Amino acid sequence: MIELRRVRKTFHIKNKNQRRLVLNGVSHIFEPGRNTGILGRNGAGKSTLINIIGGNEPPDSGQVIRSSRLSWPIGFSGCFHSHLTGRENLRFVCRIYGAPIKKVTDFVADFSELGPYMDIPVKTYSSGMSAKLAFGLSMAMEFDFYLIDEVTAVGDASFKAKAQKVFEERRGRATLLVVSHSIQTIKTYCQEALVLDQGELKPFPDMDQAIEHYQQICRTPAVFQMTGTDGR
Repeated sequence: MIELRRVRKTFHIKNKNQRRLVLNGVSHIFEPGRNTGILGRNGAGKSTLINIIGGNEPPDSGQVIRSSRLSWPIGFSGCFHSHLTGRENLRFVCRIYGAPIKKVTDFVADFSELGPYMDIPVKTYSSGMSAKLAFGLSMAMEFDFYLIDEVTAVGDASFKAKAQKVFEERRGRATLLVVSHSIQTIKTYCQEALVLDQGELKPFPDMDQAIEHYQQICRTPAVFQMTGTDGR
């Protein structure tokens, strides 16, 4: 289970005595076995939310309670050391998580299609190559919840088909939390959806109502909430 308790997050606006309010005391419980999508327009704070859930970014206030084994956001490559090769980075992460190094490395080498780049420092990778390495590593390890942030946009048609196939396999034994602005992505992988808008995370009784609300807000101009430097 993942529980958000009054999670608040703001960001400083450069050259202004203001902060933008991204999450305004958000509370929600994500239950295991219920694949959930989070819809929101560009800039709504979807990636910020998924990073806070995964522990990669702290909230200003509130709590994130995790009683399950969570992946990092799929495609997130911030855990890689730029001067190590792809293969060396995999070995390092495996040691942290207690995962079998050879099994994980073989899976990622095949899945990522990086070929000889597996033995070249990550600092030479393009952003797409880094995302493939991170994606493959995420899929090579077993988690209760997989945190997914628009990762299906990575790679060519062949890689996307491979990604969809592994997602289908994971859905049989783990829970997906999918952050996206794509209705089709949410409908493909999830049974329910929430909408993030103006700092609020809104639940809906069914998927169609969530999609209708999301489409409605996308037809209106974005209005971002601001606070003073003291957070009020």
